Amino acid sequence: MDEPADIGRRVQRLRSELGLTQRRLAEPSYTSAYISTLESGKVRPSETALRFLAERLGTSYEELATGRPAHLATELRLALSDAQQTLATGEADEAADRYRALLARAEELALSPEQAEARLGLGDCALESGELAEAIGHFEEAERLLADEPLPRRARPIRGRAVAHLLSGELRYACYLLESTIDELGASGLADPEALVLLYAAVIGPYIDMGAHARAARAAEMALALAPQVGDPALVAGMHRQVARTFLAEGRIADADASLAKAQEIYGQLRLRTDLAHCHWMRGYVHAQNGELASAERELRTARSVLSARRAALYTAQVEVELADVLRRLGRYEEAAGLLSALLELGERHGRVHAGGAHRLLGLMAEERGETDAAELHYVQALALLERSGATGDLADLCRLLGDLLRRTGRVEAALDAYRTGLGHRAAPGTTTLGPAPAGLGPVFRIRPDQGPASPA
Repeated sequence: MDEPADIGRRVQRLRSELGLTQRRLAEPSYTSAYISTLESGKVRPSETALRFLAERLGTSYEELATGRPAHLATELRLALSDAQQTLATGEADEAADRYRALLARAEELALSPEQAEARLGLGDCALESGELAEAIGHFEEAERLLADEPLPRRARPIRGRAVAHLLSGELRYACYLLESTIDELGASGLADPEALVLLYAAVIGPYIDMGAHARAARAAEMALALAPQVGDPALVAGMHRQVARTFLAEGRIADADASLAKAQEIYGQLRLRTDLAHCHWMRGYVHAQNGELASAERELRTARSVLSARRAALYTAQVEVELADVLRRLGRYEEAAGLLSALLELGERHGRVHAGGAHRLLGLMAEERGETDAAELHYVQALALLERSGATGDLADLCRLLGDLLRRTGRVEAALDAYRTGLGHRAAPGTTTLGPAPAGLGPVFRIRPDQGPASPA
């Protein structure tokens, strides 16, 4: 809302244009003296008074309060929707250009909600291109712009920040952000179904990566129960995509594939290409886990082709790790090594978990070729990356590989140390280095996001 003097001049101008006296404008709710005081800028009108006057003057509340024609905000919101569609069906670079122009326009008009929407779009674009620090900055700014809004309105930027930290390999912090927001929604009585489904779906990934399978399954149950109350089909599809991970962790291959098929159908109808590529990616992983390597390769190559064409560098690199594993299992070592070497040249900016996975695969291939020194070096590098990410299940598996290698080369004490390290990371399902589970998510363990293994509270 503008300063009282600006509002007063606006009221006086519009009243004069309509040929109204102060008395006629004021009746029946106010007095001519009040209108006189308002027009002189000596009083700040309430929202109720401005809405009354706007109706009498034939204008909108927004235009009377700010001087901005209402259609400008509407046009900006429509343009933001178009930019979102560009991101869904086109390239992230093109969408980012549109979002930047719309952000500048929203800042010029001092429209905070539209600025936040543009920042969210820029954050999503940065996620696709792999600029994770930039993405976090956009999501943090969107959250700041929405600071006075109810918590459900802030769920999207919080979820965006959590995803960016997850992709950076900061699993504990991603869980902390999502869990604390779920708890806050419950405690505040603002249990908005769409916000909760968004958050529950987002927390499944880090739970699985950290070995918290019980919590992941419970989050999936909560999301599925809330899904009938959600009107956004893309959000429902995203939930099904994540729920498939819990089915896979439980060995329910058919259920995982059925869940992915639901997501894929919705994404196809909505023409959401990146999300559709993620479904191919996940189905490739499911086929690989089931030993169907030819099918896995087809699905992963489809995902890689779509993501590469959209210049989604981060996701393309991560799919290549999964594809390299399939190629290794098919005996095509040179192709696999080429994909992994290209990924490692990008550095940790594409995530510690996948960089660790790349070193693990290179170690396996070196060991299978009889190059034990090279294998050990890759395993140790993978271990350092995964220890910093908190990927519990991956760490335990890697320690087993390293221990077996050391034992076969006669270094029994070093092998025992590796096995002990792996046992330290092997937690029972649902018990990880996480904080208290959100209400209803199972066993409670108290920890800050920077702590090590938790113990029961």
